[in-house]
Amino acid sequence: MPLPALTNPVPKPEVIKTICVFCGASQPSDPIYVEQANALGKMMAAKGYDLIYGGGRVGIMGEVAKAVIGDGGAAKGIVPVPLYRSGSTQLEGIETVIVPDMHSRKKRMNEESDAFIALPGGYGTMEELLEVITWSQLNIHSKPIILLNTKGYYDLFKQWIDHCTEEQFISGDNRNIFVMCNTIDEVESALKNYNPPKSRYGLDWTDTSTERSNLI
Repeated sequence: MPLPALTNPVPKPEVIKTICVFCGASQPSDPIYVEQANALGKMMAAKGYDLIYGGGRVGIMGEVAKAVIGDGGAAKGIVPVPLYRSGSTQLEGIETVIVPDMHSRKKRMNEESDAFIALPGGYGTMEELLEVITWSQLNIHSKPIILLNTKGYYDLFKQWIDHCTEEQFISGDNRNIFVMCNTIDEVESALKNYNPPKSRYGLDWTDTSTERSNLI
């Protein structure tokens, strides 16, 4: 039996106040990644968007946070206990929220955020990005999901998504749950104009009844 059609979508935020940024904590080989991370942070501070992120102080993760707080914005890092103990995540000027584990971190990030932006990164960035895409597809949220495609970093990812759609592993317009942007100006526009696809699945996450009749 196919999943139900989307008849009662979770509403997208009326106003975007907080943005969760996913990105790498490693130092990239090309300075363009640092430059765009810095530019994103400055744009967020200028437009009054608060940053929610993984709490790191290194790599482009640290660059985004430093740019936000350096220009008078606010940042909150969501940090699992083991990373907090390692000392790799403390950055002066941000609020730190300590959570038990990685699952709690992603749950808290979603609760705290009105939108998501993914910059280039590795395994962790892709895992976080794909989870919020999946949550949107399942009608857990309807928040903007934006990829900053620095240096064409996400071109191959977009090709894979298109291939998944062609092979019918991704349905309908769900390939457009996220928006690809090449510049900071495009990111700002996408935040304002994002509309989640109507082809997402109409699951109700508010009804906890186990009666099958209530789940169909």
